[in-house]
Amino acid sequence: MKKIIILSIALFTLFSCQRETRPNIIFIMSDDHAEKAISAYDPSLIHTPNIDRLANEGVRFNNSYVTNSICAPSRAVLLTGKYGHINGKRDNRDVFNPNQMTFPKLLQEAGYQTAVIGKWHLKSTPEGFDNWRVLRGQGRYYNPVFYENGDTVKYEGYTTDIITDFVLEFLDGRDKDKPFCLLYHHKAPHRNWMPAERHIGMFKDIKFPLPETFYDDYKTREKTAGAQDMEIKNMYSGYDMKIHFLPGEREENSGGGRSMNWDGTDSWNNVYNALTPSQKATFDSYYDGVNANYRSSNLSGKELEEWKYQRYMEDYLECIVSVDENIGRLLDYLDEHKLAKNTIVVYTSDQGFYLGEHGWFDKRFMYEESFSMPLLIRYPKGIKSGTINNDFVMNLDFAPTFLDYAGVDIPEDIQGESLRDLFENKGHEEWRESIYYHFYAYPAWHDVPKHDGVRNANYKLIHYYDIAVWELFDLQKDPAELKNVFNDQSYANIRKEMEEEYREIRKKYKVDE
Repeated sequence: MKKIIILSIALFTLFSCQRETRPNIIFIMSDDHAEKAISAYDPSLIHTPNIDRLANEGVRFNNSYVTNSICAPSRAVLLTGKYGHINGKRDNRDVFNPNQMTFPKLLQEAGYQTAVIGKWHLKSTPEGFDNWRVLRGQGRYYNPVFYENGDTVKYEGYTTDIITDFVLEFLDGRDKDKPFCLLYHHKAPHRNWMPAERHIGMFKDIKFPLPETFYDDYKTREKTAGAQDMEIKNMYSGYDMKIHFLPGEREENSGGGRSMNWDGTDSWNNVYNALTPSQKATFDSYYDGVNANYRSSNLSGKELEEWKYQRYMEDYLECIVSVDENIGRLLDYLDEHKLAKNTIVVYTSDQGFYLGEHGWFDKRFMYEESFSMPLLIRYPKGIKSGTINNDFVMNLDFAPTFLDYAGVDIPEDIQGESLRDLFENKGHEEWRESIYYHFYAYPAWHDVPKHDGVRNANYKLIHYYDIAVWELFDLQKDPAELKNVFNDQSYANIRKEMEEEYREIRKKYKVDE
């Protein structure tokens, strides 16, 4: 009996230590959050004190990138640690195969309590989660519909707040005897940028400076950058600018939907009519003035384009204020419940976003603004406060990193690398020196051609293979990527080296010819 008691105590101690040493994981992903709209990266546009906490108390990555700059494929890469041609999710139209191995399934098998709350967008039922409450489709900013462990429920309120309410509810009700892994996914700041009622108009008196490349003429990139349909001047007056139409008015089919036969008039009416009377009154109290100004000004040409840019920036940044506030709610909860020390908290976005650069909104291209993603990570037990990292990291790396910290074997077919050594400043002798990108979504919204490419510290080579166009950029001399030097003979040797690097990296990641 004495031996049994001693053994029981030993096992209890072992399992207690294991629970303590295995970190909790909270992965926060917003949608379309540009790096420059986080003050830890760039304080010129907005102050994000709560997101900045993660940088100040952890690590900020300056060279973090996505494999494919579009919503659903990025989420599939997060789950699998594999490129879209391997996990089967190449663009938003594909259905994610939930039967394949994902890191939440492996963590669940290893004793973690797992949950996903917020945006899912993968067209299949979440698997590997003990709890899931995910938005229907893209989700709306107000009065969202959620799928909840098989049920469909509609809620009244602002979606960013509601998602966080559900996150805190999960944390309150979790099994305290298990470590947890929580995917906390915001819909904001995705188009059409509807701020919370409390934030509407808070940036109305700010004049946002135009980016230096706002009036890009696309010279040397006429068939690629010049052929897209994502220019701010073509944004919808209704859906994007929130201008109500007068009887008989219709909106031209542009704003990114030129090739999709999308109705820009009814879209805004449908979104607006889904608001409650109280929500409509709040919107009308501000946007009626915007509408009146728009109509009385009778703007055209550059004046209209710059007016749309200001409106876009106001609404986009106001949505981010809500995201930041709600992350503050989460971080305060972790402090109050003494969970902060042993919890890895990640903040990122499913990709970057254009805030007027090249005259654009949206993403998709391999150019830096959409190829890069913000990445801030706090883990007091393993990451020194205020760390800055300049290594090439990718959304491929999340799955193996979480498995590494959880003490779970990383499957050999995962294509990413654990970031743990980088977090802990141990160095990594064989860390990647170049990164690979592949965009598939054409024909589709915004008319961006299919392309893939390779980037290293100094150069970027992009291949638009359906239209037989190549681009080469000297990132040291031309960081804004305005001059394609692929056919410049002074870069002949560089081009040859980059073409070889392109072939090798495609082989490494098993890309079909």
